[in-house]
Amino acid sequence: MSQNYSNHTRYVPLWHFITAPLILAILGGAFVNLIHADAANHYSAALLVLVAFVLILLFIYARLFALKAQDRAIRAEENLRHFALTGKLLDKKLRTSQVIALRFAPDEEFPALAQKAASENLSQKQIKKNIQNWKADYRRV
Repeated sequence: MSQNYSNHTRYVPLWHFITAPLILAILGGAFVNLIHADAANHYSAALLVLVAFVLILLFIYARLFALKAQDRAIRAEENLRHFALTGKLLDKKLRTSQVIALRFAPDEEFPALAQKAASENLSQKQIKKNIQNWKADYRRV
């Protein structure tokens, strides 16, 4: 299936649909355990709640850190692509989110769309909707 605006969002089923609900179930179970714990088990039940919160933070930050690294790589790649096509670096007014959206533009549309995105301050969604011939990106997770 070819990638386009309507289907370019990517989910990793084991991460998004299994791991996330399991961590939330652990948190829920830890709270139930804490509520029903007697005095002798209260400390260990509270530790389980703390561990569940740590798991949630790990889940969130593992994803955020990976996305930040990918965002930096995409920005560098697209800056190089713009330089190769135009002899100039991307406009410094472009936000990273705009550059990430521009990666879907083919070489023929990229320089003009980058200029339009900078001058009109287009949103990520607007940039993607302005792309005529979608260039798929299957590498980003």
